[in-house]
Amino acid sequence: MAYIKTKKLSSGATSHIVYWRAGGGRSGAWCNETFDDPGPAERFRDLVNGHGQQWPPGWIKGRGFVKPDEPAVPDTEMFAAYAHAYVGLLTDISDHTRTNYTRFIDNHLIPWFGELSVSDRGPRFTRDHISQWILDLQGGKPGPLHPAGTERRPYAAKTIANLHGLLFSILQSAVTADPPLRDSNPCAHTRLPKGNDTEDDEVFLEPDEYAVLRQHVRADALDIVDALVSTGLRWGEITALQPRDFTLVGKRPALRVQRAWKRRGEGGTFLGAPKTKKSRRTLVLTPEQVALFQRRCQGKKPTDLIFTAPEGGAWHSGVFHAHRWKPALDAANSAGLTKRPRIHDLRHTHASWLIAGKVPLPVIQARLGHESITTTVDRYGHLLEVSDDEVVAAVEWAMGAADSSAVDRAA
Repeated sequence: MAYIKTKKLSSGATSHIVYWRAGGGRSGAWCNETFDDPGPAERFRDLVNGHGQQWPPGWIKGRGFVKPDEPAVPDTEMFAAYAHAYVGLLTDISDHTRTNYTRFIDNHLIPWFGELSVSDRGPRFTRDHISQWILDLQGGKPGPLHPAGTERRPYAAKTIANLHGLLFSILQSAVTADPPLRDSNPCAHTRLPKGNDTEDDEVFLEPDEYAVLRQHVRADALDIVDALVSTGLRWGEITALQPRDFTLVGKRPALRVQRAWKRRGEGGTFLGAPKTKKSRRTLVLTPEQVALFQRRCQGKKPTDLIFTAPEGGAWHSGVFHAHRWKPALDAANSAGLTKRPRIHDLRHTHASWLIAGKVPLPVIQARLGHESITTTVDRYGHLLEVSDDEVVAAVEWAMGAADSSAVDRAA
């Protein structure tokens, strides 16, 4: 009799495999068929038992029931064509993101899934396909469709998670299509690899550490570095600032973030709206910041850039890193700085200074332009331990008041 064996995959998902001996005899060859979900596996087991321990008529292993006159799977349902069409029709992404998604599909998905169908017709996706793909990405192994001799590097857990999210969305659109192309998403319930918890993604500089780094920054880059760490702005925001973005007179000088550099899909950059709705924000300025920005705005037209490269025009991030940031880091490391922050770590450093100053997380969220407080908590919540003394004092005060009340009642 046919039976089902549930197999736990390395990804954490499960496969349901129907086993039987052809014809039911001991000498019959072992046969099997794999399913992602228990329901289809149970129905197939019953079909095998009902047909004398034989493959059900019209069933093709790995494909299901196929009629003799059934047409070939349309090209539009094969993974490569379907994935490209899916990304091409997304309406909530930039041209640059669309270009990146297309590149991800070509480089990281098609070499594994190019011969599979997103529908339940033809060679279909299974959870085993997803698990093997993740293992290959972890191990730096090429896919089945890569040219012989292709070398790959192991991918970090975060990169794998990002690619899995894209694949999940593509296959989920096949599930929710009208009419549906498949019954379920094989990416569902995948257990993704965990990152290395011993390494921090972000670098936070103490004020004294920043002072060491600052001493080695070239004079023509000092203002922009000070502005980055003192405002927490992103590189694409700080380099897009114009004099019209400032209110430098009055009781509360402020800076308004209302544009940022964006990437074009075909290459190049342009000035556009900030990253998200919450990124369009107002920051109050200290007297020192007012002096810095007044100096940068002097002699500029309202729509001029206030931070420009020595030859004029906007700073290019790669040029700035190679000719200003890296030399400063090298010199600072030689002078005793033990950390090697990225430019973006100045933003993280700014957040850490605010937390050390007991600034509430919702205020930090608004200042950094995070769309959700969850982002702020996830990224900087571990720094809140600097408030442990305040927590202990608050609990002791409350419990002390409760004890006093109990004593008064007893008296």
